[in-house]
Amino acid sequence: MKLKTTLLLALLLIFTGCVSESQIKDMLKKNPSILTDAIKENPDKFIDALNEAVKKAQKGQAKRREEAEKKKLEEAYKNPLKPEIRDDELIRGNKDGKIVIVEYSDFECPFCSRAFGTVTKLLEEYKGQVKFVYKHLPLSFHPNAEPASRYYEALRLQSHDKAIKFHDELYKNQRKIQSGEKFFKKVAKSLGANMSKLAKDVKSDEVQKRVDEDKAEAAKFGFQGTPGFTVNGIPVKGAYPYSHFVKIIDELKKRGMLKL
Repeated sequence: MKLKTTLLLALLLIFTGCVSESQIKDMLKKNPSILTDAIKENPDKFIDALNEAVKKAQKGQAKRREEAEKKKLEEAYKNPLKPEIRDDELIRGNKDGKIVIVEYSDFECPFCSRAFGTVTKLLEEYKGQVKFVYKHLPLSFHPNAEPASRYYEALRLQSHDKAIKFHDELYKNQRKIQSGEKFFKKVAKSLGANMSKLAKDVKSDEVQKRVDEDKAEAAKFGFQGTPGFTVNGIPVKGAYPYSHFVKIIDELKKRGMLKL
C-alpha cells in the first residue's frame, strides 16, 4: 500500500509540475523499487502502456520523416539537380523530350530490374515526351556490375542500338549476370558486335573514365544506393512505382516547370 501511495504521489507531482525532472530522477535512483515493484504488480498494464508509447513514438518518427522529405522535395523544386547530358550521350525515347529522366543504376541490383519496368512504362505512356539517359552506379558488393557497365559503354561506341539491346537483355535475364564476362560476351555476340573491338574497348581508359564520371556525379547528388533518378532535376532515391514519377511530372506541370 505504501508503495502504491509513493508511486501515485510521484506521478502526481510530475504531472502537476511541483517538482523538477531531476528531483524525480533522484527519487527513482534512490528508490528504484518504486518503479520495478509497480511493474511486477501490474505487468499487463505496463506492457500495454509500453506498446502504446512505442506506437506513438513510431507515428511521431514517421511524421517527422515525412515532413523532412517534404522539405527536401520542396528544396529540390526550387533548386533542381543538373546532371550532365554529354554530346555523345545514349538517349532513349525522344532526344528533344521535355521529360528528362536520368537513372543511376547497377546491372546486378534487383531493385534496378524493377526500375527497368517502370522506365519502360514511362517511355510507353509518355511516348515522344521522355528523354531517358542511363548512367552507371555499380555497387562494390556486386562484383559483375562494373564489368557489365564497361561492356555497355564499349557497345555504345559501336552502336547505340546494340547497347540498348544489351541493357534490356541483362535486365530481362539478371540472374545470368552472375556468369560475368562469359554471359556479356554471349549477349554481345548475339547482337552482332565486333568482338575484337569490344575486347579492346572494354579495357580502355575511355570506357573506364565514362563509368567513373557517372559514379562521381551520382555521389555528388547524394545517391549512395541504386536505383537513383532525376526527373527534370528532381531526385528520386529508390525503385519507386510508376505512380510516384507521374506525381512528380504533374507537380512540375503545376508549377510551370514543365510544358508538354
